[in-house]
Amino acid sequence: MNKTTHRRAVYAGSFDPPTKGHLWMIQEAQPLFDELIVAIGINPEKNSTYSLSERKEMLQAITADFPNVTISSFENQYLVNYAQSVGADFIIRGIRTAFDYEYERSMRHINHDLQPNISTLFLMPPREYAEVSSTMVKGLVGPDNWTEIIRRYVPEAVYEKIIEDHIRTQKETK
Repeated sequence: MNKTTHRRAVYAGSFDPPTKGHLWMIQEAQPLFDELIVAIGINPEKNSTYSLSERKEMLQAITADFPNVTISSFENQYLVNYAQSVGADFIIRGIRTAFDYEYERSMRHINHDLQPNISTLFLMPPREYAEVSSTMVKGLVGPDNWTEIIRRYVPEAVYEKIIEDHIRTQKETK
């Protein structure tokens, strides 16, 4: 019997804002699957800089060239249970540091306990993205020459959004 399977994976994060590291993960993961769901995890205890709709728009802009990538979101559920609810067989996670490895290794075991049919795939970004995080990018906004510095760390559509928001905020505070 020839059984055809649809390989679906979930790559989740806060994406507040999406970085070049996030885009690298998407670029590397998407050819491995028929469908890659990039899911924004909503944490009500975390104050986001960008709204859910803004993060979705930025992700849609930077993934427009990947027809097998869809943007989604989830709230108030474990990632592994969300993956199960959308029929994913894989969760994609990035490992940047030894701390990430230890945390993700533990989460992989917990996820397996909750949903044994979902596998976790780890990707290690190249050195130029290993230290990039959304928090770091947000912390760079403001001082002299910040626009050229953050341009190195975020995709062009995200860069334009950050600049637009900064200009609007400056006008509102004057």
